[in-house]
Amino acid sequence: MLYYSVQVELYAIYQLIMHRVLSSSRGHCSIAFISQVPPVVTEVMDEQTGSPGANTENNGQRNGDEKPRRGSWTKGRKRKKPMKDSNAPKAPLTGYVRFMNDRREQLRAERPDVPFPEITRMLGNEWSKLPPEEKQRYLDEAERDKERYMRELEKYQKTEAYKHFTRKVQEKQKGKRHRGDGGHQVSNEALHEKDGEGKDRAVFDIPIFTEEFLNHSKAREAEMRQLRKTNMEYEERNAALQKHVESMRGAVERLEGDVMQERGRNGLLHQHLETLRQALTSSFSSLPLPGSGETPSLDTIDSYMKKLHSIIVSNPQEHENLINTVRDVVNRLDR
Repeated sequence: MLYYSVQVELYAIYQLIMHRVLSSSRGHCSIAFISQVPPVVTEVMDEQTGSPGANTENNGQRNGDEKPRRGSWTKGRKRKKPMKDSNAPKAPLTGYVRFMNDRREQLRAERPDVPFPEITRMLGNEWSKLPPEEKQRYLDEAERDKERYMRELEKYQKTEAYKHFTRKVQEKQKGKRHRGDGGHQVSNEALHEKDGEGKDRAVFDIPIFTEEFLNHSKAREAEMRQLRKTNMEYEERNAALQKHVESMRGAVERLEGDVMQERGRNGLLHQHLETLRQALTSSFSSLPLPGSGETPSLDTIDSYMKKLHSIIVSNPQEHENLINTVRDVVNRLDR
């Protein structure tokens, strides 16, 4: 289908060029221009008109030469397939092909009345709507299969079978060139026409099926799959980190609330401590310490109470009067 689409596009381009040439030459088109049409376009024209090589034959009759144009692709002629290496490793399957192989028979069993092209279209729609997780499974299998193929191909290229196949391909290409060189001599006019044909072929030459392009396309597809896989991994990590950040924000908010509560409690305790210091300073201001005669103040009340406690604990029997006085002061504080 893709090849036929390319043919139709080329035929549309050819019709546009023909229309412009016919308009510029007032309805007269030269034989040389028609002979420069690529074989692919000629084949499509033959299929559309139902008469193989119709334009070429008509122009040949006008010029008295009924010989078919050299290099044209006549209808019914089969294209030669390239040589296949039976010893080469099995080519890898893409993720889409693996998905089609898994689903095709199942879908045909469910819908036996649906034709094959419709099944292919339905499978294409299913593949485009497939969840990323399931699609990634097929892509991973295809990537592993490709790695397998590259390993086997690397080993195979070192074998004698591969070297023998390469020599056969080169000999076949040399034979084609030799047959081309052994043809009859053409006139100067035909050579000029052939040169012009080559130039026009270069305009319509679209090398989308060359081995280099296919390898480049496969490498790009593998790179895109790897990038999509990496992107999905980063998205999953970002989602996990986002949840972690949200939970940390909630924990920080709770801790900030606890800190505010503790600050309020600390303020109340500090206020109560200052009130207690003032009361102790006022109550013990008339009670000097034995030996030093020190009396308390707001700045020294803490050290005063420590010294008073050590004096009482060190020798309670000797300071019974001091202990009784301290009890009276404390009792007054409780009231």
